[in-house]
Amino acid sequence: MRFTEHELTVAVTAAAKIVAGGKIGRRGKGEEKWEAMSKIDRYHLLEAVGGQVLPVLLALPDIEVEAGTRPTFTDAQIAAAVEQTMGESGVGRMRQKVAVAARLTLVRTALAELPVRQDPDALIVPDHL
Repeated sequence: MRFTEHELTVAVTAAAKIVAGGKIGRRGKGEEKWEAMSKIDRYHLLEAVGGQVLPVLLALPDIEVEAGTRPTFTDAQIAAAVEQTMGESGVGRMRQKVAVAARLTLVRTALAELPVRQDPDALIVPDHL
């Protein structure tokens, strides 16, 4: 899937805010904690979450996305991309399953927060530029 830089930034930031909240589904709490964090703490969190989410987003299959819609992927496609990017960690089977489940949740959160795809041909550039 070819994502724009803006889409990737929004996806990683949304997942980082959820992580900042401490528990999945507590978006309001994550937003408050995100605002209370220093810039360097935000950077470190974005770097960590981006390292987990971005490889999976880039490994998703190429699909055509109509302008005005969000990209949609099946659970099987997302799971396959997560498995593909996990690699061999040398940990036990149970820890591997937990790591896969955590990354799967992060990626689903990031995909759910993707902005609606804009039509590049419909962009209007002001005359003064």
